[in-house]
Amino acid sequence: MPGKTWSTPVTAEPSQVIPCILCGGDRLKPYLGCEGFCYRRCTECGLVQMNPQPLAAEVARRYQEAHGDDYLAYELANEKNFLQLQELALADAGFAALEQDLLAQGRPVILDVGCATGALLETLRERGWETTGVEICTPAQRYARQVRNLDVRGLPLEANQFPSQTFDVVLASHLIEHLNDPRAFVREVYRILVPGGYFLLTTPNIGGFQARLFQNQWRSAIFDHLFLFSVKTLSPLLTSSGFAVVKVCTWGGLAAGTAPQGIKRIFDSAAKRFGFGDVMLIKGRRLAGLPV
Repeated sequence: MPGKTWSTPVTAEPSQVIPCILCGGDRLKPYLGCEGFCYRRCTECGLVQMNPQPLAAEVARRYQEAHGDDYLAYELANEKNFLQLQELALADAGFAALEQDLLAQGRPVILDVGCATGALLETLRERGWETTGVEICTPAQRYARQVRNLDVRGLPLEANQFPSQTFDVVLASHLIEHLNDPRAFVREVYRILVPGGYFLLTTPNIGGFQARLFQNQWRSAIFDHLFLFSVKTLSPLLTSSGFAVVKVCTWGGLAAGTAPQGIKRIFDSAAKRFGFGDVMLIKGRRLAGLPV
């Protein structure tokens, strides 16, 4: 069984019971019982969410005070591998063609929310993008600014008050599952994108094979993940906020070390083809009208 991904330690924090953030329903049934916390599934729309949920101030404090240095060390130790995975995900989403078109029109503007140490932003800047990042982990934000000389803001996305219709593309890789209010986040992305701009959103897929197989031992069922989305629950969140979903990709059929390489390659290929991968990317495009 694969180990879980890195997370801040489970601690007792002030929390509250919340209704479903997708449909507003209050009929939530126990779904995954983890040590020190639990996930519940909405019986109306199927969204899986940690409930009771820690308060937003407590979540922010984990990265800004208690465990910011640990998070930076983790990101630096895995930076090369994470960058490679991000670039593979963007390739699956057809980013190369989008990039070529936008660069031909001038110097496109991109925002990476949850940019960690800024490795991807640095690469994009070298290719001709005007780059901005958001990273609330203070040590990681400081590293991106001081070592890579990047424009990276230390406040949550909404608190930065970027002008409307600023960015051609917004990226958010393994971020939305950490947020207390994913809907507010998606609506803010809509506001700051130009009409026709693209939102590329990557997150673990609870509808995937590994999540179904390992259940509460799934590597993404961790204390820092407040929501566990599937394609069926994340797509409506985007469309109800004014986006057209133009592409969905998933990858990761079996975790490394859980099966011989030949079998893993077969599962990984099938996961991409049939959509049961462990991680998913949804590519949304901002419609011209106001979100419903």
